[in-house]
Amino acid sequence: CQTDCSFFMSVEMVELSAKSSEPVRPAGVLQQNRIFLDFFWDIAKPEQEVRLKAVENLIQYLKTSNKDELEYTFKRLVDGLAHTREAARPGFSLALGQVLSAFEDISLQSILDRIKEKHNLQTVKKKLVRNAMFGNLFGVLALHQSSRLSKEPQVVLGCVQVLQNLSQHRQHLKDLPTKTMTDILNEISADVFEEVLLGALQTDLASAFSTPEQLQLLLVALQRFPQTLKPKKLKKLLGSSTIINNDNIPKLIDVLKTAARSVKKERILPAVALDLLKLSLKEDSFQLFWKKAIVEGMLKEPPGPTHYMSFRLLGSSLPHLSVAQLKEVLSGEVMMHYGEHVVSKPDRFKLAPEMEVYVSDFLQGCQDSDRQLAVMVGFSSLTNQGYPVVPSVWRVVQHLQPDVLQSYVDWLKNMFLQPQLDKLLDFSTRKRENSIFRLRKWIVARLTSIVDNHHVKKQEDLIMDLARFVFFHAFFSAKKASANITETEGKLSFPLDDRTRGVLVSSFFGLLMSMHHLPLAEHSAEGAVANQKRTLGVTADGTMWIYHLVQYAQVLLNQPKSIHSSQPFSPEQRQAWDSMLESVANLKKKSKKGQSAESGAFQQLFLLVGMHLFKAPEELLDLMKDLQSCMDKAEEKKSKKKKKKEATDLGEEPDWVEVMVDILLSLLSQPSRHIRQVCKTVFSSICPHVTATALNTILDVSNLYKDTSDEEDDSDKDENDEAMEEDDDEEEEAAEEMEGEVDQNFRLELMKVLQQQNALDGSSDEDLDDDAMMELDKSLAALFSEQKKKTQAKKDEKTKLQKEKNLVRDFKIKVLDLIEVFVARQAGSPLVLGLVEPLLGIIDRGMSSESNQQEQDFLRRAADIFRNQLCRSKVYCKTVGDRQEELHGLLDKLMTKTQKLSDSSVCLYYFRYNLLFMGNVDVDRVSTIFREALTSFMSRRKSPLTAQMFTDLFCRFPVSTEMRLSQKTKVSSEHADRRSLIQLVCYFSGFVCESAGYNCAAHHIRGQRTSAGKGFDSSTEGQAGKQLQENRGQSKTQFIDCL
Repeated sequence: CQTDCSFFMSVEMVELSAKSSEPVRPAGVLQQNRIFLDFFWDIAKPEQEVRLKAVENLIQYLKTSNKDELEYTFKRLVDGLAHTREAARPGFSLALGQVLSAFEDISLQSILDRIKEKHNLQTVKKKLVRNAMFGNLFGVLALHQSSRLSKEPQVVLGCVQVLQNLSQHRQHLKDLPTKTMTDILNEISADVFEEVLLGALQTDLASAFSTPEQLQLLLVALQRFPQTLKPKKLKKLLGSSTIINNDNIPKLIDVLKTAARSVKKERILPAVALDLLKLSLKEDSFQLFWKKAIVEGMLKEPPGPTHYMSFRLLGSSLPHLSVAQLKEVLSGEVMMHYGEHVVSKPDRFKLAPEMEVYVSDFLQGCQDSDRQLAVMVGFSSLTNQGYPVVPSVWRVVQHLQPDVLQSYVDWLKNMFLQPQLDKLLDFSTRKRENSIFRLRKWIVARLTSIVDNHHVKKQEDLIMDLARFVFFHAFFSAKKASANITETEGKLSFPLDDRTRGVLVSSFFGLLMSMHHLPLAEHSAEGAVANQKRTLGVTADGTMWIYHLVQYAQVLLNQPKSIHSSQPFSPEQRQAWDSMLESVANLKKKSKKGQSAESGAFQQLFLLVGMHLFKAPEELLDLMKDLQSCMDKAEEKKSKKKKKKEATDLGEEPDWVEVMVDILLSLLSQPSRHIRQVCKTVFSSICPHVTATALNTILDVSNLYKDTSDEEDDSDKDENDEAMEEDDDEEEEAAEEMEGEVDQNFRLELMKVLQQQNALDGSSDEDLDDDAMMELDKSLAALFSEQKKKTQAKKDEKTKLQKEKNLVRDFKIKVLDLIEVFVARQAGSPLVLGLVEPLLGIIDRGMSSESNQQEQDFLRRAADIFRNQLCRSKVYCKTVGDRQEELHGLLDKLMTKTQKLSDSSVCLYYFRYNLLFMGNVDVDRVSTIFREALTSFMSRRKSPLTAQMFTDLFCRFPVSTEMRLSQKTKVSSEHADRRSLIQLVCYFSGFVCESAGYNCAAHHIRGQRTSAGKGFDSSTEGQAGKQLQENRGQSKTQFIDCL
């Protein structure tokens, strides 16, 4: 920078001495020049934002400066083109181009001459030759970026000549000079090309087949100037009037191979390949190019860059091909190799994500329905052993036009009914039956994913058509065609086996789940109010999707002559089905009078259980009866005609809500997300009616907690737990001993076999004849086979037990859904108190034992409900006035158990929960509980209680009097609840501070209390609380030191 300043100042002195008549610059010129020179430092920095800002500021500065600074700018920028730091060269090139664009009075020829002179390859030092090459290259790029190059044809010629000289140094510049010439061709006019450049580029165009860059130069010239490079001119240059012909195919193959290898790291399609494809379409030689150059040229090479280039060319060619050409390409060798590539390569080498982008871009930009359908059918027909290579949830389907989507769905349905494997592009050698199953399995998943994808533009008729198709073939088959049921018109060329029906059943209930969350179609939502609540799971007329399917199922059941059920209903099951329809009809009538969320929830439950009757009629028959009975009792209870006498007469029967809870728990055992969500919705609607018995049922069925009423039970439980653990250890040891015994028995058996064949008497193998050796081999094989079966049986039994354990834990996690709903919807119910101990018991057991991931999820879920739902919702804390005794017993019980815990993190949950009820209890009794806890904390070496727990207590309830207040002291009602807390803190202060000799806020309060005499001063309490808050850090330190 000092050199720059001295140089610039010397230029100033020379100018001043030469022109003494000019006025002297002011004193601030040095600072101004400093700012000016900093621009060039910022241009050389690697950060792009800094460089761009510096270029912008430099141009603004030069517009208000003199010619000397502009001249100096050009000198610095031209010198910077050959900067030793690679990151600086693009910055100086960009700055030079922008300055030339801003100052059009500066001749480009003068700048080009300056570049040639400064970076002359003939005169520069040998060690700076490489930098000089880049200086020339970036200089030409700067002239090109100025957007003025086409206005000065001679400068264009000079730039091309510079680039031609640079193209000889490929070891340093690679293909950059040729690419720059290509960019220049895209900017100039046809007249400039014909009059100025054609002669200069004669040699480069004639050697087009030598490198990909030179071929790309020729292709760009053909695209830009077809009138100049006519067939006669091409024949003169290349010896043929066309580029793509049989004679040039070998040359093109070599060029394409070179291009493919050159972009191996970049993983892109070389531009020359796509330009050749476009030229083949223009010259009407696409079949020749694709077959000879790609299929017989590129694909004959080992898998590698040439194959990747062929696949990328396939994807890039989709927008340029006709329907016939698309069908030819998508059913040829390139697609076959692409399928093998997707199946065999690891994920990080697969081209499938790129191909999805190619297809997605094509479908978005193409408005031709036939071409869209041809591409979808082509990729869906590429199969491996009957299973298509593209995923069943391929998202490109969302870009299809509605008519194309309908045609594609029809093709899928026809292929499901009549699999035509000969029309698929399959590269498998497996049996036909297996291929048919795999194909049908993919088609079913493909159909359901169309409904599941909310971005797909689909009408309600299409959704219903897909659901009816899957439901019909999952549970029914056609005896003969029926005019009212379109599904009976399609005939199966191969009957559906049990595996296919299993896939259909599973997919149907997944489809129900998707329809349950399906928003309204776009055409029906256009007229909706902008701020209206979003409605899910219903059609435009407000009817639930599942209700339409139930009606369709009723139609199928009423036509036994035309339709056969795969699992016919018994008379009792059919009666349950009809009863369900009647109940739903009654609920719909009542909901019309006034829309009820409860009615809608019960409708969903009835309909869902009804649909599951087709899957497991024997299991759900009793459940359907209970649901019907429960619904009837609920309606009777709501009716005012119900007399209390009748209620007492039927007192022995369980309440309807208890039956409903049992039903929901039974349904939660089903492995269905849809049932799980519907159960949550129904339980949310019946929460106001839930009784203590029903809530206990939820806790009991999940084995969340076993109630213990006193310390003896707790100790018994601990002893039982320890005994159970010892039993488990003994069982494990016994199992290990058994394994040892088995191993020992196996050794004995092995010894017997060997002794029988005289193989242990020290004789060698040569002493045994062939028959004896064969007999020995058979005996050993049988022995080892039996041992292997025993070992496998043990592993299978262990796996079975683990699966059962996982199912039980998964069921318990689902039960937590109901608990969470109850806490959220009935926060003010006193029944919430009954959930405290179970949840704390889960946390205690979960954190005190090592468990797998599923156990950790269960623990995390329970802790989340306790911490974020139960503890934060303080409504129920204010509604326990009539249950004071129960609340005190609960707090006493929890605090007693808190002191027996071994984990402080679990203890924290117990302690903080006790703080929630401080304003709703007898504070004298509660203070006694906390005083005992504090005594335990101070007297026990290993206590689960921590100092932070009591610090939180004192911060939440500031206090300000001595340990023992006379009970005769008159205290206002607003301070009555705080009296025992004040006693507790003063007791704590006396216990700690007097023994350790510390002074604290409590001592200060005691002094005021002694001097003031009898009475209670609320201002003193506020002052002490404020002092405690202000000195919180210091008090905490003293508190810990006291401990």
